[in-house]
Amino acid sequence: MSLTSPHRSPLADQVIASLRAQITSGEWPVGSRIPTEPELVEQLGVARNTVREAVRALAHNGLLDIRQGSGTYVVATSELAGVMHRRFASADSRHVAELRTALETEAARLAAHRRTEQDLAQLDMLLERRETAWSSGEVERFVEADANLHLAVVAASHNDVLTAVYADLGDVLRAYLRIDVGERLRPEDHMDHSGMVHAIHSGDAEAAAREAGSHTREWGCGVSSSSA
Repeated sequence: MSLTSPHRSPLADQVIASLRAQITSGEWPVGSRIPTEPELVEQLGVARNTVREAVRALAHNGLLDIRQGSGTYVVATSELAGVMHRRFASADSRHVAELRTALETEAARLAAHRRTEQDLAQLDMLLERRETAWSSGEVERFVEADANLHLAVVAASHNDVLTAVYADLGDVLRAYLRIDVGERLRPEDHMDHSGMVHAIHSGDAEAAAREAGSHTREWGCGVSSSSA
């Protein structure tokens, strides 16, 4: 996919856009190492300095992390997510938990009013996947399944701004959930989410909000019942 010099923008901007597309599309997922500089030069058909400039720009924006001797890794899927990742990297876990509670509680309340049949089918599927992931005992698999269910609840609110902000916080929330869960899934830490999904199904906004709040209130506070 050779790039030609544009008329209106520097060539580096085209390379930045191309690399960003690989990230936002999921072709280079968060945590993955991107191709090496020589590989990118060959793929894009541009000079090494142009590739280096583009990678540095995306690192400055928080999407990439350049690790000397190891490579360059994807750390966020958008500039806002990158900013949040840097801003909250050392934040108090209780404060992150409180933010999550505020967002998810209101999202669940709205979802109970606004959910569609497609939303409900998606929630049922993701709830089942979350339970299966828990049963597998695989921490990373559970973290992703849990995060996907919560994101689907937020998406069912049909508030585009709320959904976008929550999605951009996703990497931060996953990081804290990994810390909270630890290296293994303990039976005493399991938290049932079926009540929240049922409340959204039945259109009970207050019950949905209450269930969502109970899932996140203690999350990240270092107590044994804090799994999300």
